[in-house]
Amino acid sequence: MYEIRTAVQQSLFKAIIKIEKPIYELSGGKLAKNRFLSSVKIPHVGTNVRIVKETENSTYIAKFNPDGTYDNSDFRILCTTDLHLDDDYDLNDRTLQHLADRIADLKPDLVVFTGDTILSKYQQIDAIQFAAMMEQIGVYWAYVFGNHEAREEKGPFKYLLYKSLIDSPYCLCKYGNLDLFGFGNFTVNIMNGENSILKSLVMLDSGRSVIDAYRVRDGVPADIDGYDYVKPSQIKWYTDEMDSLKKQYGDVGSMIYLHIPLPEYDGFFEQQPDGTYVPKADTELIYGTMRETVGCPEFNSGLFEAMKQNGGQAIFCGHDHCNDFCVKKDGIYIVYNQTGGYNCYRLYEQERMSPDESTWHFGVNFTDIAADGTLSFGHRRHTEY
Repeated sequence: MYEIRTAVQQSLFKAIIKIEKPIYELSGGKLAKNRFLSSVKIPHVGTNVRIVKETENSTYIAKFNPDGTYDNSDFRILCTTDLHLDDDYDLNDRTLQHLADRIADLKPDLVVFTGDTILSKYQQIDAIQFAAMMEQIGVYWAYVFGNHEAREEKGPFKYLLYKSLIDSPYCLCKYGNLDLFGFGNFTVNIMNGENSILKSLVMLDSGRSVIDAYRVRDGVPADIDGYDYVKPSQIKWYTDEMDSLKKQYGDVGSMIYLHIPLPEYDGFFEQQPDGTYVPKADTELIYGTMRETVGCPEFNSGLFEAMKQNGGQAIFCGHDHCNDFCVKKDGIYIVYNQTGGYNCYRLYEQERMSPDESTWHFGVNFTDIAADGTLSFGHRRHTEY
C-alpha cells in the first residue's frame, strides 16, 4: 500500500543527493545541508558469499570457493549497534570511518546492525547514502530497527526507511510477515552444503515502548511501562520457522538479533559502592563488563525460554551503550553488541569515568562460526587502532 508513495519519495531523495554533492564540493563545504559521508574513505572489501535462494521471510546464503564448491572455512559475522548517525556530520563521518576500517580489517562474511543506526534530521536521505556505502564496501549486511529510528510500529515513514536499505543489492533485510509486529522479522540462513544449514540467524523488531493496545492481548499488567518486549506472535513465528527448518534440514542452531535486551540480560553483575560493576561468582563471563543498568522491558514475554526449546545458541542486542559483555547462561550466549556511534552518550558522561578517550569502548564485535557449528566471540575497540 506504500509502494507508489515510496517510489516517488525515493526518486526525490536521490535527486537531492545528486544535486547536493557537487554543490558541497564546489563551495568547499559551505553549502548543501546534507554532507553524509563527505570525508569517509570507503574501502572495497568484497565477498565470496552468495545468495543461494530466497523466500518471503528468509534469505539463504553460503560461502563459495572459486571453483563453485562450498567454502566451509569459518563464517565471520561482524556486529555493531547504536551508531546514532545524527545531525553532527563530523561525528557521523568519524563513526562511519571507524566502521569501514573495522570491516576492512576483520573481513566479515556478514555485518549486522542492531538498531538506532540512522537518526538524523535527513533520515530518509541518509538511509540511501548508508546503503550506498555498504554497497561500495561489497559485504552482505542486515539491519534491525531500534527504539529511535521510527516513531511507529508500522507506517509509511518506517516502510520507506527500510525500503531505502532493502534496495541495496548487499542488504539481506526483509519486511517479513506483515501480520507480525513492526517491520524486519526475517531470517538469514547460512548454508554449508546443498542440504545443510550451518546456522539460522533470526532478526526481530523489538519495538520502542509498551503501549496500551498490547496490554490486554498479551497480558501485560497495567502497572508495567517502559521499554517494549518481543511479542508472543513474534515468538511463535520464531518457533514455527525453526520447526520448518528442522523438518527439512534436521537440527538447526539459531542466533537472534534485536535491539532492546531481554530481561535475561540482567543479574550477572553486582554494583559496588563506587558505582562500578563486578561479575557475580557464578557468572560465566566470556569478555567485557557492565557499566550501566540493563535497559530491558519489565515484562518478560518468554523469548529466552523459547530459544532454549528451539535450538537457540546466542542472542545479540544493542540499546545500552555502555555495556559490552558476553556471558553464557543455560547454554546460550548472551551478548551486547559493541556500540559504534560517537553521537550517542559516552562513558565519560558518567561522573565516575575518565574523559580520556583511551578508555572509550566504542567498536565492533564478531562471531566466528566453525564448520562444525561451534561459536567463538571477540571484540575490537576503536582505541586499539
